[in-house]
Amino acid sequence: MWALRRASINLRNRGLSSGVTRICCAKPEIARCYLENCNSGIVDSRKDLSNTFVHSTRAYNTSSSSNPYMEVRTFSSEAGAKSSEEQTDDVADAFTELDTPLTAVKETASADEADESMSEAELSDGESIENELDTLETKTDGGERRSKTRATSAMFKAILASNNLPVGKVLDKWVEAGNEVTRTEASMAMFDLRKRRMFVRALQLSEWLESSKNIEYKENAYASRVDLIAKVRSIFKAEEYISKIPESFRGEIVYRTLLANCIAASNVKKSEELFNKMKSLFPITCFSCNQLLLLYKRVDKKKIAEVLSLMERENVKMSHFTYQILIDVKGQSKDITGMEKIVETMKSKEMEPNTKILLSLARNYVSTGLKDKAEAVLREMEGGDIVKNRWACRYLLPTYASLEREDEVERIWKVCESNPRHEECMAGIEAWGHLKRIEDAESAFDKMMKKLQKPSSKHFTALLKIYADHKMLEKGKDLVKRMSESGCSVGPLVWNAVVKLYVGSGEVEKADSILEKAIKGRKGKPLCDSFLAILDGYANKGDVHNAEKIFMKIREAGYTARAKPYKSLLYAYINAKAPAYGFRERLKADNVDADLGALLARVDAFGKKALTKSSQNLLDV
Repeated sequence: MWALRRASINLRNRGLSSGVTRICCAKPEIARCYLENCNSGIVDSRKDLSNTFVHSTRAYNTSSSSNPYMEVRTFSSEAGAKSSEEQTDDVADAFTELDTPLTAVKETASADEADESMSEAELSDGESIENELDTLETKTDGGERRSKTRATSAMFKAILASNNLPVGKVLDKWVEAGNEVTRTEASMAMFDLRKRRMFVRALQLSEWLESSKNIEYKENAYASRVDLIAKVRSIFKAEEYISKIPESFRGEIVYRTLLANCIAASNVKKSEELFNKMKSLFPITCFSCNQLLLLYKRVDKKKIAEVLSLMERENVKMSHFTYQILIDVKGQSKDITGMEKIVETMKSKEMEPNTKILLSLARNYVSTGLKDKAEAVLREMEGGDIVKNRWACRYLLPTYASLEREDEVERIWKVCESNPRHEECMAGIEAWGHLKRIEDAESAFDKMMKKLQKPSSKHFTALLKIYADHKMLEKGKDLVKRMSESGCSVGPLVWNAVVKLYVGSGEVEKADSILEKAIKGRKGKPLCDSFLAILDGYANKGDVHNAEKIFMKIREAGYTARAKPYKSLLYAYINAKAPAYGFRERLKADNVDADLGALLARVDAFGKKALTKSSQNLLDV
């Protein structure tokens, strides 16, 4: 029963406070699975969560909110805002035409986000908010989401047809024309705006709905507003708005919406402060703990064990998403034995792996070269009848491609090819692109375009990434022009693809200017990945000046406490054969814990040579 006692003793002996080691016996197996075979970094963390957060002696069995659809999508974000800057080239011209002249936009982005985001793509769909005014999606037993069959929102059509007009003015005229504003109509319009990542217009719709008093505002609608403000303006503006929400509607859902956005922005200090505040106001939920796990997965894996201890002490039941995060962390560290133990523990709790967990297992097997195990998982997803389980095709296509199983990709694609769904086309584009079958990727793209009445930038970005990966600059330019003609809105994901297109073609300065144009035009907060691509480009050239400039932009964008920018910057100094004076102090000041000793030693050598040469010059004098 007390299976974690041995681990607890080890933790105490290595300096963690007793607050973390007083663990309930409710779920000792998962903590043991995570703690065993971990490197010493797990238990040498700089700060204990029991000191970081307000201590709570309460024990609630609360895994999530009673409203299952009230979850927050914050792992990727886009919003458009037209730039008034001069257009520097044809591609920039095309992108300028894609955006609408809305108010200045600043938004959070992950890293990871991702899901459709940025760096956390494999996890970002785990817990999300699609629409807080009503539930418009269902989950199948396979774990995938499917939209309910519903009529197209007339309100959304009016907003979409308005081009550059503010949503409030459009809807005022829409109401004057005799249209009725109902909760269902507003819900469908909000859903469609969010689905298309038109967050600026979604925020304007939210503001109009509240000011016009056409529908009664409840807690979930306020949470929706918080999420949109955080995406479009900033997490600090969202926090200010919370103070204006009537106290009776200022519940846990509102705060956890802000928490998820703070974590999407990798703002460690703000995230911990907010979690601390929520502990004093509400029972601890699995959702909030999962958000912390996502944060520490990204910035400080040493604290993951502490979050698990906190969950056990507070008797917070783990969800599928919790296990998915832990499985992915183990996979990333190449600890396949530990990953499989977590799966066993999960099954012992009568929780079978869902689609996303199976997919995570397969990807981690692929990354560690265990192809047979990966294929076994994929066959389990197929269920013996891929036609019957067609929902799995969009997951199988890119994963089989990563295994270089061209024959399996062809077999799965034949199931979809005659009448493919747009998600299957997206997966096909990715799979064929990975296999360097560009014509087949283009064919899948063309099939998707025929199916979609109004394609979004996400659909174009799928093929644009393929062109970027294969350094097909001219085709990329043509695709951008096609995007412009279709009237798509542009955000960080598209800019990321364009930046990589130019960097991959050796035009780092052009990529830099395009991203700078997006920032000045307030197109939204670029992904950290976009900055890193340019930083790596300058680093490879040994261009220390421009590398430092991009590094400062990464900091200004709020992407702190990450080791990768520092590593890339060190390579700039190495390739320039220049000393990096004070670099260790910079790491310490920014609280970055990274094993960069070998790289630092290389730049230190340049400093010693410079010092020796200077001393010799003095002697010569």
